[in-house]
Amino acid sequence: MRALLFCLVGLVTASTGLAYGQIKLSPKAAPGANETRYFTAIDGLMDGNADAILKETRQGRTVTAAVLDVCYPLAKGSDRKDRFVANLAVNGQTLTGTTQSIGGKLPVTVKLVRKPTGDSFEFKGQISIGQAVTEVNSSDNSDLSEKEFQDNQTIDDGITATPKDFTEVSPESIGVRVKLDAASDFLKGLKGQDVEVSLSSLAVTCDALRAGEQTINLSADPDRAAGLIAKFKSSPGVVAAGWTTGVIEMERTIRFPAADWRDGDRLNRDKLMAAISNVLAGTLSAKSSSGAWSTSNGKLKLTFKRPSQLFPTLDLTETIEVTALLAPEKPGASDRLMLWISNPVASTTDEAAGPKLNLANDSNGDEEGDQKDDNGSVDALAKEFKGQRWDADKSVWK
Repeated sequence: MRALLFCLVGLVTASTGLAYGQIKLSPKAAPGANETRYFTAIDGLMDGNADAILKETRQGRTVTAAVLDVCYPLAKGSDRKDRFVANLAVNGQTLTGTTQSIGGKLPVTVKLVRKPTGDSFEFKGQISIGQAVTEVNSSDNSDLSEKEFQDNQTIDDGITATPKDFTEVSPESIGVRVKLDAASDFLKGLKGQDVEVSLSSLAVTCDALRAGEQTINLSADPDRAAGLIAKFKSSPGVVAAGWTTGVIEMERTIRFPAADWRDGDRLNRDKLMAAISNVLAGTLSAKSSSGAWSTSNGKLKLTFKRPSQLFPTLDLTETIEVTALLAPEKPGASDRLMLWISNPVASTTDEAAGPKLNLANDSNGDEEGDQKDDNGSVDALAKEFKGQRWDADKSVWK
């Protein structure tokens, strides 16, 4: 396994009453100076699956205390994590300590022998968690200063509570940072609601364990996003809530006046769907087959069909799916709308009368089908809706 990259938020400092000893270090600190150093990579620890940070308190060239913070999978290959933080006593070149894992409440014993080897350090020994014993034999480890370590700890969850518009965050995508002890109740409260929760955001990462906070990502109809965000902000344990990145890609987005597409204060979604479908039917040289708005994420799914040109005498049918998202260009009242469309995704089937040819999609394209050229669909939509395209070079509408 390769050396791990590790990070820490709120590392527990060493308690008073630690046994003091001496470890001679490479001459990185001036004699008598107090400093904190970190190791954030220990090769091969727990088969390379552990996220470990060793924090040392040094006086001059002597280590006076150490704390080992290790985050690791509960089982091999598991996404679930546990963690322990052990205050280590220093005795010569030996670091020892006992503690209990935070999640599983298993006894932990640490015994490491640590030696400077030129400008790097070597660790050998054992770490026991319950009945499992991990052998440590790691060489060529480098340490970091307090500043270097802290510079690597910036974690951006991408949540923007009050975006000026939806050019950098997506109108359907919501991020909620919640305290770990409140995350379960928050998620249970989403059951039965018209929202989609990102499965990947349910995994409690080592960063989350150390911060004591988890970021949950979900999607909702843009019309309801602002109300949901306001509601989430007042939920128990929620630290932050706002919009984050989602499906919107500005190069596939247009902006256009909203007035012609409203009935009073509400968008005329049937009229919008018909207009979008007509434009795409023309650019894709296909017939509209179906269209529906999702109540959970606000996306419009359109389906088109056309004869496949792959083997014309077989009369195969090519089905093309396009997803669209429509929203105001910014939170709150707006007289302009944004429309994003996905790349067309095609699949081929035999829909002719009589016996069918079973076809396997073995293309190297998208998992759900082969991505096709949209034949200028975005430009055609901009023309139909009297809209603007995004200038990526100048980051403005053109």
